[in-house]
Amino acid sequence: MTRGRDGGTGAPPTKYRALLAGIVSLIVAISAAIYASVSADGGAGDRAPLAGGPAPRGDAAPASTGTWVGAWSASPAAAEPRTETTGMAGRSVRNVVHAGVGGTSARITLSNLYGQSPLTITHATIALSAGPDSAAALADTMRRLTFGGSPRVVVPAGGRVMSDIARLAVPYGADVLVTTYSPVPSGPVTHHPHAQQISYLADGEHTADVTAVAYTTETRVWRYLTALDVLSHEADGTVVALGDSITDGFGSDTNANNRWTDVLAERLHEAAGDGRDTPRYSVVNQGISGNRILTSRAGRPADNPSALSRFERDVLERTNVKAVVIVLGVNDILHSPELADREGILDGLRTMVDRAHGRGLKVIGATIMPFGGHGGYTKAREDMRQQINEEIRSGRVFDAVVDFDKALRDPYDPRRLRSHYDSGDHLHPSDEGYERMGRVLVLDDLKGAAPVQL
Repeated sequence: MTRGRDGGTGAPPTKYRALLAGIVSLIVAISAAIYASVSADGGAGDRAPLAGGPAPRGDAAPASTGTWVGAWSASPAAAEPRTETTGMAGRSVRNVVHAGVGGTSARITLSNLYGQSPLTITHATIALSAGPDSAAALADTMRRLTFGGSPRVVVPAGGRVMSDIARLAVPYGADVLVTTYSPVPSGPVTHHPHAQQISYLADGEHTADVTAVAYTTETRVWRYLTALDVLSHEADGTVVALGDSITDGFGSDTNANNRWTDVLAERLHEAAGDGRDTPRYSVVNQGISGNRILTSRAGRPADNPSALSRFERDVLERTNVKAVVIVLGVNDILHSPELADREGILDGLRTMVDRAHGRGLKVIGATIMPFGGHGGYTKAREDMRQQINEEIRSGRVFDAVVDFDKALRDPYDPRRLRSHYDSGDHLHPSDEGYERMGRVLVLDDLKGAAPVQL
């Protein structure tokens, strides 16, 4: 399903993607000579530790003017099962990610958060995808990535690293290929499951391959890669969406970019292009399926860390963040009722708001959507949901409210999602439901900064 401004359906996805691929190729050709060697603006994401070394060389260079913003991100969520011994040693990992804003240069962040030994990357590249649902790259966009001027970088266990700037024009809506190769075992792989996007693996070192011949294995997770930033003239800042599987886009069509955050990014892009007086922001998605406000799962570091414990990393340290949208609470109600009473959940939300306000960030919060008919539904949990939503709507929790509950509930049975907004499990929205979520958030609510505390 492709989206028009009225939220309706348009051309079939294959037709739309073929058109987009042609547009991407044209933009790349036009953009090939626009780079200038002047200083770039930094953002909060600049705090990611860099590998030391000489000035960038090869395909890395000083960037042209603009503002660094997040074009895509994914939260490191857990150690990947069955990678404890070898990790991804001897394999090329080609992550496919969707750029929610355009820019004239790019940089990435790699994470070894769940690794128990150093992660050695000897080759890394970035390129634009040659077309939908493919590991092939547009040949003239292939760029070698460096880290402190070197193609080799060692990411310590528990650490992360940001690449040098790559001279690559990334158009809005492009699929970007980020490929890494490690020749030695590194232990557990830091990954993000439920990507709703097909990525690829190849045996051997094939990071600079522009064809898809070697990439014979499809995969539905993102590995190591946690951020793609671009130097943009389209956006002045970044909106961070912090949430659970509903923000992660669980159940939406694979490779279709139908998460509610994708719809919001599209609306902001359209508004900026039309010259409307709306915030010029990109959107990054920090959803983790199963995430809770108050409690993490087992492990050191914890798999699926609580929103409170990851707030600094996944919100405050994003690049040039200006506003936060929090969509959390349903998993606390469903899975840990002994810990998650009404006041505990509300206190957790208010704590995150206070932390955001400490950085001058505005916070929009969402009501908790209904889950009647789901296996975890009980009247007591429904009562808790209603009580929490009542307090959220009162204006005593967030700076502004997006009422996802009202937008998606069945008017004849408010305990349930409206049938065409329900994916079928009575908890996660359908593609139409995600579309509705992305459309109902008021863009003007993203304006401004945190209120002054007297």
